[in-house]
Amino acid sequence: MVVRFLEKIGRSVIRGFENGGWVIILALEALGHLRRRPNWRQVLHQMVHLGVDSLPIVMLTMLFTGMVMTVQTAHEFIRYGAQASVGGVVFIAMGRELAPVLTAVVFAGRVGAAITAEIGSMKVTEQIDALRVMATNPVAYLVVPRLISCALMLPVLCIFANVIGTVGGYLVATTFAGISSFSYLHSIKMFAVISDVTGGLVKTMVFGGIVAIIGCHKGLTAPEGAEGVGKATTGSVVTSMILIFISNYFLSLLLYR
Repeated sequence: MVVRFLEKIGRSVIRGFENGGWVIILALEALGHLRRRPNWRQVLHQMVHLGVDSLPIVMLTMLFTGMVMTVQTAHEFIRYGAQASVGGVVFIAMGRELAPVLTAVVFAGRVGAAITAEIGSMKVTEQIDALRVMATNPVAYLVVPRLISCALMLPVLCIFANVIGTVGGYLVATTFAGISSFSYLHSIKMFAVISDVTGGLVKTMVFGGIVAIIGCHKGLTAPEGAEGVGKATTGSVVTSMILIFISNYFLSLLLYR
């Protein structure tokens, strides 16, 4: 019984290292293709499909995140006479952590699943084999445009998320918490610095690359059949979210220590 349990753990660890190795190889191959001129028509198409179409759900998520954060903190700040710092705290929290991480999580749920399902469907219907027959590299044709699009569009989405999250906090602070508009905006000018925003944008570029590479890897290695594509899609979203949270810790240590 114990031996079987240990064997199961060992197989899972070995499988995890194997998958990690293939992901790294795919990422290095895609980065190598970046030295050549990418297909900008494909890149622009993916930027619209993966980035612009994700804007409504990102803005809705961050609007209510900013509102909830202000609801939870404003009254406590007022109790201790620190209401003049509410706007700065909300803005810094949005710029450093909430906007980059939550935008990346929403992005992983929508875009990561879409990438995996699309490429996985191409694999099981042998379209990727057809690309190889036509002397077209699947990594250059499929992975590189999605990698560029995710790395460029996620920071753009994060900028919108910062703005709408701060606006949501402003609405709650001025409407329900009794904090003046001047105090809210002035605290942002007093406490926030440009690195609070730029650091979050750097994070989102890394997160976008993670979502793209994991989504493409899961799609290219999807098992045969509709069930295999479904499992690959689920695995893509879960793995991307886990890696986003792990990398966020190390990026925060690097950027804000």
